[in-house]
Amino acid sequence: MTQREIQRIIKEAGNIRISASKEEKWTAEYLAKEAEKLGAKARVEAFDVPVTTINSAKLIAGGREIPCKGYELCGSGRVEAPLVYIADFDPISLSKVKGKIVLSDSYPSTFTYHDMLDAGAVGFITYDGDVKWRDNDIDLRELRGYMAQGRKALGVNINAKEAVKLVKNLPMDVVIEIDQTEGMGKSWNTIAEIPGECDEWITMSAHLDSRPLAKGVWDNLTGCLTLLNTLEMAAKTGKHHYGLRCVFVGSEERGLLGSKAYVKDHEAELDKIALNVNVDMIGSIMGKVMCCVNAEESAVAYLNGFAAEKGFPVRAMQRVMSSDSSSFADKGVPAYSFGKMAPHNQAVIHSRYDDGSTVSAKQIQIDADFISEFTLKLADAAICPVPRKIPEKIKKELDEYFFRKRKDA
Repeated sequence: MTQREIQRIIKEAGNIRISASKEEKWTAEYLAKEAEKLGAKARVEAFDVPVTTINSAKLIAGGREIPCKGYELCGSGRVEAPLVYIADFDPISLSKVKGKIVLSDSYPSTFTYHDMLDAGAVGFITYDGDVKWRDNDIDLRELRGYMAQGRKALGVNINAKEAVKLVKNLPMDVVIEIDQTEGMGKSWNTIAEIPGECDEWITMSAHLDSRPLAKGVWDNLTGCLTLLNTLEMAAKTGKHHYGLRCVFVGSEERGLLGSKAYVKDHEAELDKIALNVNVDMIGSIMGKVMCCVNAEESAVAYLNGFAAEKGFPVRAMQRVMSSDSSSFADKGVPAYSFGKMAPHNQAVIHSRYDDGSTVSAKQIQIDADFISEFTLKLADAAICPVPRKIPEKIKKELDEYFFRKRKDA
């Protein structure tokens, strides 16, 4: 894709597009149209997701109402209790939470959430943002179903500056009040295909949704641009041995809901997928390209060899990435997952600062071209050089990532 085309798509689609919103649906349909312009056959598939309308959310401390956002899907009600701050969810810290509302430095995971409730906590408070930033933004958080497992506790999210004030003024009692309406809605995946000479596919994936505060240009319109770039290259270079199937994924930001729905709805077709190439954030002006490989160690060597041939630096490693590649690998499809990590003082995601200012069309083009060329090299192989096998090391990491097993201490 030319830099002008990249800039056009960023201008047209670089908007907040959260899960199950009309903006997410618009983006899914927009990407289908863009893919069809490039010669692909495209369709949009809907899938069910939980949705919430928060009617009101309050956090009251020391007689003062603290700006907050209630956790979606955490239920409705009122709880009043002493506030306790914990820096971690270790046994000593958890011994202090019985009958209290917990303010923690990190978001609880599936296991630590249940540890907290088992220890007697009656509510929780998290925070995000940065005390050095001028804004007082608060991200919208969710008590995901796989995390809660039917056990709900009222929770709110606040800004980091307010969290510091609360800790400075301990001890105190706090009140959490939430009223919300829960139901089901729709999210959307877009699938675009260019058939190959055989009936097997190289599948690419990139999520199309954003967080509520972010325009999501870096995370992850840049990944979607890479898929479009690959479709364009594939159409121009003629028929490849393997077909190219691009999956623009909805609701990734809520726990890979779109890619989970895709592998579930297309389970009968998974044995025809030779490999997944996932792209989650490229094109930042500064930073390094990394690739998490969910395959045999030989797949790392294969990528390193291609990168050396192209003179393109990539840090490749055999590990699980928190992105849609994990949904494919969990079903036995080996995966490469590319992302460009920038220093935190240069670029941040899930905030108002992911607005396009930390990426450039030139760098997007450079990064996307490398990934597209690598993908099409795989698509041209007589036999995919990556064995269709998930190593035990990766299986263990996937069990931990999807909270089927607790990580070793």
